[in-house]
Amino acid sequence: MIHFPPAWSTWRVALAHDWLTGMRGGERVLELLCDGFPDAPVHTLIHKPETISARINRHPIHTSPLQSIPRIDQIYRYFLPFHPWAISRFQPKPADLLISTSHCVAKGMPRPDGARHLCYCFTPMRYAWTFYREYFGDNPVKAALLKPVLRRLRRWDYEHAQGVDRFVAISRHIQKRISDFYGRDSDVVYPPVDTDRCTPGPAGYEGFDLIVSALVPYKRVDLAVDAYTQHGYPLVVVGAGTALPTLQARAGANVRFLGWQSDEEILTLYRSCRMLIFPGEEDFGIVPVEAQACGKPVVAYGVGGATETVLDGETGIHFDTQTPAALLDAVERCAQQDWDAAHIRRHAESFSIQAFIDGLNQSIQACLDQPATDTMPEMLRQEETP
Repeated sequence: MIHFPPAWSTWRVALAHDWLTGMRGGERVLELLCDGFPDAPVHTLIHKPETISARINRHPIHTSPLQSIPRIDQIYRYFLPFHPWAISRFQPKPADLLISTSHCVAKGMPRPDGARHLCYCFTPMRYAWTFYREYFGDNPVKAALLKPVLRRLRRWDYEHAQGVDRFVAISRHIQKRISDFYGRDSDVVYPPVDTDRCTPGPAGYEGFDLIVSALVPYKRVDLAVDAYTQHGYPLVVVGAGTALPTLQARAGANVRFLGWQSDEEILTLYRSCRMLIFPGEEDFGIVPVEAQACGKPVVAYGVGGATETVLDGETGIHFDTQTPAALLDAVERCAQQDWDAAHIRRHAESFSIQAFIDGLNQSIQACLDQPATDTMPEMLRQEETP
């Protein structure tokens, strides 16, 4: 049973989210906020209702001018230079609190009259600050064209971060980025993981290792595919994305691609796998916590959020370099260790939904009690054009 603080029912709250085009980790956070603030309007650049849960869709959803562009849900990333302008078009009603859940521009939504602004930050704008090559490639012509655009986005992102009253980071990894890129302090409240749904199944496993991931380059699923093709042990890959054809072409017969799977089907796979493989660098990473909630160890790249969610030697194994040899060494060490499923499960429970709500409530109370920020540059009070 989830318990929301009684005070949540007394505040006028506005919510801001970058875009609503599918249910991923960020949307699961927003979903809980929609449950906790049932009357709160949601402001977002674009909205594709059929891909979003009823728990979010029952709220008033306000979209930006980008919503009117044909096929915008498929091409919105190409409009990245226009996102700051689009988020500035909102005119929210007066409120006590604005909560933005942001990895791009949601933190730049105009503040409602009378409101404090708390930003639950998944990361500073990763397109502009980090993972440049993973998103845009190494084409020198494209790099030359994008350089001034990304410079302007970084400037915009930094300046609008100064207008946030309080930041909450999803991990210590992101807390450091907020400090490095924005010069701002932040609380750490880990994202919610449904540890009541993700529970251990019958003892034993069915002789395969598992990856659950979007199939895009920066997730480094290619590393695991190469390693397991070399090793020969069965690997099951769940997920969809642009990298799927390339991954299938390089995979051996022991690597199976299941595509998209339902939450129920993924739960069955968590419970029946030998271990979960997590080869990429993530800001937090909900999947490893879900697998641990099912009592399964995780082999994870020892950088980023996984250093906080996977305890090396206790609930999984870290590897330090993204090479097939390093990954296979970690897999072998994981296979040889006698794991305590109950201990792994107890660790995962510290990332529960209730832990998220209680932690976020402390940050909200602190945000409402502190003086409003007065560091917003004068230029941010003027209308910007792309």
